[in-house]
Amino acid sequence: MGRKSTISRLPADVKSYIEGKLAEGRLTLDELIADLHARFSSALDAGELPSRAAVHRYGQKLDRRLSAIRASTEAAKIIQAQAGDDKDARSEALTALIQTELFEAILNLQEADDPDMDPSDRVGMLSSAAKNIATLTRSSVNLKQFQAKVEEDTRRKVLEEQRAKLDAMGTKGGVTEDTKMAIREALGIV
Repeated sequence: MGRKSTISRLPADVKSYIEGKLAEGRLTLDELIADLHARFSSALDAGELPSRAAVHRYGQKLDRRLSAIRASTEAAKIIQAQAGDDKDARSEALTALIQTELFEAILNLQEADDPDMDPSDRVGMLSSAAKNIATLTRSSVNLKQFQAKVEEDTRRKVLEEQRAKLDAMGTKGGVTEDTKMAIREALGIV
């Protein structure tokens, strides 16, 4: 296993500053390196500041994580805004967010460069994650079954309402029994 990146070995305030600047995305790598040297060179030795390549690698990892989180959050917002609660859309959005977080945790574990980590600890963490994923998957399947039942019940209710309206229509406005039968066949309520 490789050693920790130079960024993960930095003091928390410097690391946080770098993460913030990378998340903002306003500076090029060269501008960020120059900014780091200007801001932290007196507090740290020149050799402790990360290289351009280290900042780039760290930025890629951070960007991948932020993209996944943004996508999940946006999906959850859209689902909540567009769907009523009859299909429990908020639970679905929450499940998606938790799945993303578990995925990110597994990625973090795979990318862990901690030489002090005992392999049995790593196996234990993966085992725990697998158990949580199984529980989450069962929850997701149950939610999908619930949503399918709600959809079927809603469809049945609409068809019954349409059937009742057709039956109550009589022969108003020149609607014949043949026309009503054609409508029933088209709607699937024969």
